[in-house]
This record gives sequence, structure tokens and C-alpha cells, in this order.
Amino acid sequence: MSQVPKESAPLEGYAAPSTVEEALRLIADGDATILAGGTDLMLQTKPGGRLPYRRKLVNIRRISELRGVSEKDGRMSIGALTTITDIDNNDLLNTVTPVLPQTANCFASSQIRNAGTVGGNICNASPAGDMIVPLLVLDAEVELSAWTNGAVTTRLVSLDKFFTGPGRTIKQPNELLTRIVFARPDKKLFAGYIKSGPRPALEISTVSAALSAIRDNGKLSRVRIALGAVGPTVLRAVKAEAYLEGKTVTAQVAAEAARLAAEDASPIDDVRATAWYRRHLIQVYIKRLLENDSQG
Repeated sequence: MSQVPKESAPLEGYAAPSTVEEALRLIADGDATILAGGTDLMLQTKPGGRLPYRRKLVNIRRISELRGVSEKDGRMSIGALTTITDIDNNDLLNTVTPVLPQTANCFASSQIRNAGTVGGNICNASPAGDMIVPLLVLDAEVELSAWTNGAVTTRLVSLDKFFTGPGRTIKQPNELLTRIVFARPDKKLFAGYIKSGPRPALEISTVSAALSAIRDNGKLSRVRIALGAVGPTVLRAVKAEAYLEGKTVTAQVAAEAARLAAEDASPIDDVRATAWYRRHLIQVYIKRLLENDSQG
């Protein structure tokens, strides 16, 4: 039985902080709706939407320290307010981990990419969230910040432990996702991303897939496979990953990995595709990603 969305309570306050500390103080009581790019929030908070407004609306778009890409001590850091366009155009990411700009380039429309943020895409927790898929194969973590006992506190959570269901995460109401971090990829690492929909971009993914692996002397190691829109959350195809460890890619190996990846998924029939078709696409995409890797 479907749940009727709650009506939003009247807003009692609006704030646009310019620092992380100021924002965390404002949301410390857990009764605030956070506005970043707004591309998902505006749809979800309209009358009848699934996300009612809380008592305060806190617009964090002015917090400049939460935007940008940097590297320090072998760790990459992407601020939560970094837009999808920023990721697409970032020279460092295009050099170090081009799978992220590749994904950003087929994310929605240019207008949405200009406003939408990577932190918002993650916190929206859609099973079809585009940027989540390649970040999973990079073993990314998210930094969650809060105002606790008169100070800013942070915790790092592995992205593959962050999601609990469609639209749900372990982030607490008094926490703000402040950045995404991951190790600078090994020079031997290959990573690729494929997405399907009625159009190359613009549309919500029917299925998306990303694969990363280190190839040394023809053998694969540190294999990661992530799948979008084929389960209640973006998921890792762990059986396929384990099977590929130490393997040399052949047509037979690719076919078996693709079969195991489809087994790891739990797609549903909906208005965009049937479960059967989604499983078929998973197998096509995993084979294609492995073929690209073997030729790299």
C-alpha cells in the first residue's frame, strides 16, 4: 500500500550560511531542510512530493569551502557542492580519474549539470544516481560533519555502506555531507562507465554500470563493479568481482563475469524497462567494459 506524502509544515526560517560551522550550527537540532543545487529538492518538496519541508530551510550554496577538487598526500577530495559541470571540466580529474568526468558528461542536461551538485546526487540516494556508480568502483568515502558539544565533528563512511534503501541513507538529520574522498587511483587502474536510457543523457538511467580494475601482466586485480537502477540502491556486484580476481580477460571469462553480475542484481519491472531487459543490459555492459579493459 502506497504511503501518502506528508504535507510540508510552514517554514519558520531561512538561512544562507557562508561557512561549514555556521551551517552545522543551524542544522544541529535536526529540523532543517538543506538546499544545495535544488535540482532534486524542488521536485520532491512540491505539494504531494515525498519530502516535506522541515521547520528551517538552510541554503548552503554560498559555502565556497565545499566546492572544488583537490589532492593531498595521495588522497583525492571533492567538495560536496562541486557541480556536475565542475567535475566534467576539472583538469585534475580528467587526468587522474577520467571515469568521473566521463560520467558527468552524460548526466542530465547542461542546465542541470550547472546547478546539480555531487553531494546532492549522493544524498538523494536514488538507485539510479549517476555519480554514485563510478565513485563506488573508486572505493570512495563520504565525510559527514556535525556540530557536537560545541565543536565541528566529522566521520568518514564508506560509500557502499552509506545507502539503506531508495532515498534513504545513514546520514543523520543534524549531519552535512561535506566532501567525498578516495585514494588517487593506481596508474595501472582502468575504470569505465556505461549508462542506458532513451537518450544518451537527459534521462534517468535504465541501467548503469561501472568497472575498475588493475591489469598487470594481463591479470586483473582489485576488481570493482557497480550497478545502478537494478536494485533498491546502487550496488556492488561482489560475486562477479571475486570471480575476476587474478583472471585474464577472455570471451569466456567476460561472459561468466557478466552472468554473475546479473545474478547480483535485483531489478524490477517499471515504466522504463522490464527486469529481464535490465538483466540483459547488465550482461551486455559488463562484457563491453571488460573488452575495453582488455584492449587498453
